[in-house]
Amino acid sequence: MTERLIIAGFGGQGVVFLGRLLAHAMMHEGMNVTCLPAYGPEVRGGWANCHVVLSSDEIYSPAVAHPTALIVMNQISWGHFSPHLAPDGLAVVNSSMAKAAPAFPTQRVLPVPATALANELGDVLATNMVMLGAYNRARGLMTVDALLEHLRAVLGPRKAGLFDLNRRAILRGAEAAAAPQS
Repeated sequence: MTERLIIAGFGGQGVVFLGRLLAHAMMHEGMNVTCLPAYGPEVRGGWANCHVVLSSDEIYSPAVAHPTALIVMNQISWGHFSPHLAPDGLAVVNSSMAKAAPAFPTQRVLPVPATALANELGDVLATNMVMLGAYNRARGLMTVDALLEHLRAVLGPRKAGLFDLNRRAILRGAEAAAAPQS
């Protein structure tokens, strides 16, 4: 199994944290992983993306040219990365900020109103965790309980106060991915 994932959005949307958390979690689940973040000079509002490769085999490059999956936080990122998505790829798209349609009938586009769901939870900064919950559910990478334990470990004692919000966001994302798509 090899997943070549690009996570993309604006700076400040938690793209890099999402990638690092996913890489940490999958490494501790026994997979080989790489995580290659890239972002503009702006702190918020510029571009950000993170290439994550998850594999049961050796990984020869951390760069992803033709992703098997995308997590897309906004329309600009969809326009930039969707042409490269594998014909049988998965795109988890923040439908609060992007409209997306598959280029091939074999691609799966999973719209998740992540920004709206995060706002309902009380903090738009949880949008990335909503998307992670949806992606994890769509791919079946690990149990939600395992993902939450990895989140707790990555947050550590200094950021333990963020755990509950992020837990609720991951659960909402998983629920959204499980809901029938219209």
